[in-house]
Amino acid sequence: MKPNAEISSNSQKKRFLISKNIDAFFGSIYEVFLFIGLFFKEAFSPPFEWREIINQCYNVGYKSLPLVSLTGFITGIVFTKQSRPSLSTFGASSWLPSLVSIAIIRALAPLVTSLIAAGKVGSNIGAELGSMKVTEQIDAMEVSATNPFKFLVVTRIIATTLMIPILVLYTGLVGMLGSFINVHQNEQTSFAAFIKNAFSTISFLDINSSIFKAICYGFTIGVAGCYQGYFAQNGTQGVGKAANSAVVVAMFLIFVEEMIIVQFVNAIR
Repeated sequence: MKPNAEISSNSQKKRFLISKNIDAFFGSIYEVFLFIGLFFKEAFSPPFEWREIINQCYNVGYKSLPLVSLTGFITGIVFTKQSRPSLSTFGASSWLPSLVSIAIIRALAPLVTSLIAAGKVGSNIGAELGSMKVTEQIDAMEVSATNPFKFLVVTRIIATTLMIPILVLYTGLVGMLGSFINVHQNEQTSFAAFIKNAFSTISFLDINSSIFKAICYGFTIGVAGCYQGYFAQNGTQGVGKAANSAVVVAMFLIFVEEMIIVQFVNAIR
């Protein structure tokens, strides 16, 4: 009977741990929705931190330009070089500008830019707010009659939501420039002919869907970074965990949103 009792005790412990993990998972989802609800409440109620919003837009947008420029340019060149052999096999090299424009504008520009921003901006927000949380700077702001949520969280989420779409458009432009350089070197295609062929298959639905993706991705990056950093614990170890969790969660949600939005756009198309 003793072994049976131990087996029963172990199975009860396993069920308890599973139940505890499930409760923690749904509890965290509930807290995230409360966090988002508080953001919308504070975002549309005065006073507005315009100066801090502009400062965060500068940090998110302008400081990301070098990395985004390099990545977008290389993406355009590499995708063009990889696509040429397949099209040449079927004698359809003239379709290369159209293929590249469809790939970059519909998918690559929003996805690549958002993943870069998740790694650079999301980790920065998580580490910055996490360090302020563990050093009790956020508590000091509350004591000094300053609303830390509005000043720290709302401004950063608004900045990422506004700047990621602009960066996506810029990445698409730089990617197409890289593609044109490669096409011009191999087929001696003029710039006017490249632009005409590239945008002959692009519709407003493609551009609007990319902008909508970028808005969703920017909001996701801001929420993930701010949430992980604002509730960081356990000192410096918690700061590193907040930065890492912000990147992982943001990237995972970006892929999920990409899948959902693509299905929705294809249904409209």
